[in-house]
Amino acid sequence: MQIFTFVFSTLFLSCAVATEFNSAWAEEKPARYEDYLPTTVWQSSPPEAQGMASETLARLVEKASNSEKRIHSITIIRNGYMLLDAYFDTFRIHKRHRVYSCTKSVMSALIGIAIEHGHVSDVHQRVSSFFPEQGVSAYDSVKRNITLKHLLTMTSGLNCTDSYLFKWKGLWAMRRSNDWAQHVLNLPMREQPGTSFNYCNGVSHLLSEIIQRSTGMTAFEYAKQSLFTPLGINDVTWAHNSTGVTVGYSDLMLTPHDMAKIGFLYLKQGRWGTQQIIPTEWVRQSFKPHIAATLFPHYGYQWWIDSSGYYVAAGYKGQYIFVLPDHNMVVVFTGALADKHFYLPVSYLKEYIVPAIKSNHALPYNDKSLNRLLSAIRDAQASL
Repeated sequence: MQIFTFVFSTLFLSCAVATEFNSAWAEEKPARYEDYLPTTVWQSSPPEAQGMASETLARLVEKASNSEKRIHSITIIRNGYMLLDAYFDTFRIHKRHRVYSCTKSVMSALIGIAIEHGHVSDVHQRVSSFFPEQGVSAYDSVKRNITLKHLLTMTSGLNCTDSYLFKWKGLWAMRRSNDWAQHVLNLPMREQPGTSFNYCNGVSHLLSEIIQRSTGMTAFEYAKQSLFTPLGINDVTWAHNSTGVTVGYSDLMLTPHDMAKIGFLYLKQGRWGTQQIIPTEWVRQSFKPHIAATLFPHYGYQWWIDSSGYYVAAGYKGQYIFVLPDHNMVVVFTGALADKHFYLPVSYLKEYIVPAIKSNHALPYNDKSLNRLLSAIRDAQASL
């Protein structure tokens, strides 16, 4: 019997169709992830087939749908299968979303790939070697010690004031400048590199400048060649500044399904089928707690690390890619959350999504719970 592909995101399944699928699934379970790649499309599965409770996920969708806090979408991948793909507010399936600072985690991937390709020597290469035209005037004896690793871990030592902690004062100053890289390199030092964490959009932009200088391609061009195309990420935009350099800290636009591909690539240690896209060791170092941080307990290579054992690409207004290796799961949120609600997706993850995991094996099929979940998703879509 043909295995049914169960696509929640159509949101037009009738109870009769759901029942037909349910009967089929009772006889055959979805194929293992190893039997396909989600390059073209994510295959879907009822939550119980992957050890999760539809009832708990239904309550999550109902909660998000009734909230006025503006969650735009929730996508859950477990064992390589899409278990939930719900849309709220004015957002719709297949629409690109600005991922804000999730862009930084993609920039990190590009640096790892560039090192593997020989364009960059290693993370200990000094930043000054990429910008020789700045000369001695831009680098005092302390500033010369800044390395690529310091940029990746937000420990540059620069007196950077361009984050949410400073109401982005320094960010607007950088954006008004004629040369963003020069602006960042001219910032005074506040401490020795590697001393402490200081979230800085400008140093993430330097990573984009470094990709362009070392590869001869913009970060967007390099990403399309070495990352996006192999993953089947084709519907993507990424802004550049007035000098043609891809914005390194933000402005990448992806669909939630493609955000999930980024998370899944990291979940699979940088491997996509038979192709090692990001070096495995780079993924390990990216998820290593290099420094105590602010939004989450630790920071890796442009990824946040939670003490619960999951890893996070996080962006302004509630954009999240959660990677949960212990549960073989990726969770994506998009939204337009107010600052005070920034952590709402974290709360949903802890209160609904993780508790929905009941087993690493298939659970007994639950027709009533699945239909409640389908109805919740359909109602959320109907309210748009």
